[in-house]
Amino acid sequence: MPPATLPLTRDLVLIGGGHAHALVLRRWGMKPLPGARLTLISPDPTAPYTGMLPGHIAGLYPRDALEIDLVRLARHAGARLILDRATGIDRAARRVHLAGRPPVAYDVVSLDIGITSTMAELPGFSEHAVPAKPLAVYATRWARFLEDVAAGAPPRVAVIGGGVAGVEIALAMAYRLGSSGHRPEVTVIEAGPMALPGLSPRSRAGLLGHMTRLGVALRTGVRPVAITAEAVELHDASRLPAALVVGAAGARPQPWLRATGLDLTDGHVTIDAHLRSVTDPAVFAVGDCAHLRAAPLPKAGVFAVRQAPVLWHNLRAALGAGRLRAYRPQRDYLKLVSTGGKGAVADKWGLTLDGRWLWRLKDAIDARFMRALSDLPPMPAPPLPATVAAGVREALADGRPLCAGCGAKLGAGALDAALAALPAPARDDLLAGPGDDAAVLRHGAGVQLITTDHLRALTEDFALMARIAAVHAMGDIWAMGAAPQVALAQITLPRMSEALQARTLAEIMGAAAEVFGAEGAEIAGGHSALGAELMLGFTVTGLAERPVPKAGAQAGDALVLTKALGTGTLMATEMARDAWGPDIAAAWAQMAQPQGAAARLLAPLARAMTDVTGFGLAGHLLEMLDAGGVAARLDPAAIPLLPGAAAASARHASSLAPANLAAIAGRAQLPDDALGRLLVDPQTAGGLLAAVPAEDASALVAALRAEGFAAAAVIGHVVAGAPEIRLG
Repeated sequence: MPPATLPLTRDLVLIGGGHAHALVLRRWGMKPLPGARLTLISPDPTAPYTGMLPGHIAGLYPRDALEIDLVRLARHAGARLILDRATGIDRAARRVHLAGRPPVAYDVVSLDIGITSTMAELPGFSEHAVPAKPLAVYATRWARFLEDVAAGAPPRVAVIGGGVAGVEIALAMAYRLGSSGHRPEVTVIEAGPMALPGLSPRSRAGLLGHMTRLGVALRTGVRPVAITAEAVELHDASRLPAALVVGAAGARPQPWLRATGLDLTDGHVTIDAHLRSVTDPAVFAVGDCAHLRAAPLPKAGVFAVRQAPVLWHNLRAALGAGRLRAYRPQRDYLKLVSTGGKGAVADKWGLTLDGRWLWRLKDAIDARFMRALSDLPPMPAPPLPATVAAGVREALADGRPLCAGCGAKLGAGALDAALAALPAPARDDLLAGPGDDAAVLRHGAGVQLITTDHLRALTEDFALMARIAAVHAMGDIWAMGAAPQVALAQITLPRMSEALQARTLAEIMGAAAEVFGAEGAEIAGGHSALGAELMLGFTVTGLAERPVPKAGAQAGDALVLTKALGTGTLMATEMARDAWGPDIAAAWAQMAQPQGAAARLLAPLARAMTDVTGFGLAGHLLEMLDAGGVAARLDPAAIPLLPGAAAASARHASSLAPANLAAIAGRAQLPDDALGRLLVDPQTAGGLLAAVPAEDASALVAALRAEGFAAAAVIGHVVAGAPEIRLG
């Protein structure tokens, strides 16, 4: 039986996107464990690689060069990625608590959450300083500081902590500021009697010489007592002026670990030789957040990298596949410390080397590590049978998988043909049916609307998918200016054990109920089944006094769009493992954004309105134009696009895009460029499109943006003429 048809029976949850977990994801994708559902929890779609941070600070690498793309790795591993921050573990219930959503259940959990150099106990640190870890926060603050210096701020920096990390980033900052034409004033503050206590005397002397060369000052035997906006106050009553203060003094564990009940050593999870917590065999920990009881290790990324193969093996063993294996750390490791520019000092076994060739060695090691996590081996598609019906090979010729979300829908041609064959409506209480966004029924003094929609899952995060599906299903209700009332869920789960069915349904229904509840609607029931993959949808009713139709647009009206385009292309790109994680995260966030507030702003003014979904902006706009007997002129520069969508459109397209293009042939002047491709891109949970009086458009867009619809824009105007779309 193929692995895809085997039932899921166990939940493995990885908390944190550290180096070890990233390598586990790579290995898991090459050899998954059938029956195990893998989940990665991370607050960000990327994780920085620590080894390249000094080079980035020095200006030798761009920011994205040191980012490990967790979205791509999760797709490679077949894992669901939950973009949220873990805040605790309930070991009795086996649940991971998160900052922004209900808990996630686990059978086995692994921690690779790193450490922080935040000094919360130091007065003024949180307000006026930045920790060196987490690295993403520091890198962002450094970029802003460089802009401030370019605008005239003093290039004064203080680094708290004279260990390897503190000295390395001080050298990098001094080099970058100096190479930009400034005269930096960088000072390292060390509370102990000397800096770099963990290195050999020769290595220490070499690095101190590089500090002198770059003008980095060192103050030992002093400790900070407060941070202000302009300086570091020291315990000897002296004051060190600084426009940027960086904390690099020691490794501090994540504070929420204290409430887990796990055995901790100085706040780090105490683990045995199998990388398991000595308290709970269902909990593993690696990297800087862990303390190996038998052989305590320095906080260095090299150990996390070496732990990864053993962790991968032992996680599989804990899920029922094999026996545990012991991790045996090396007694010493090569320390390559950057010296500001393209140079490094090497330290191992008490030996010291110094020179530019060591930078080339370090650069090669770092590049090899990043290639391993970005050049992911493709998983071959199962071969076709030797004999297939005519047309099968042609249908699969492009090699693209079927898209998810709205990209999996039927084209407009097939749908129109099916609707045309329906008999004319005979009920006198049915006011509108096929062709409108929702069926409209007479209801008391107003009307009741009913619509249904369902989607192939475009993310393995089923709670996120539930939010997107709920927003998508309410789109037709909002597009007609109605208030959502009641929803019925239609859920098909992948084959899984009863325990996982209960967990998954709880995630889906909890997320959906939150979205519907915020709009005043309730889930009244539904239908569930098991199948080959997740299919999720809702039937929704709504109430309105006067529904906003598709017809009604008048020449001169402004066309207002509430969301950016590009979800279909980006999701196709992500399925191909060719997307940039932050772009996908931005698309997910937009799709999950409800539009009730936008509908309430638009409906009182809109003469015509629809939502932009499967047929793309061009297709849905033409529906409005056909209904009103008018044309439209779009402003190409005003049409909002999601980050990365334009570039992605040159490489990938949704599987529904060709049908969308064919459906508007001869009636839209689309250029052969990114915008032309994205105008027929199917949108999942896309924006509302409204024709409003031109004099009201600017104030309306301002109000939409104030409500959180940052991409809202006037994208063109309605003009007289036969229904068609013109650009320019």
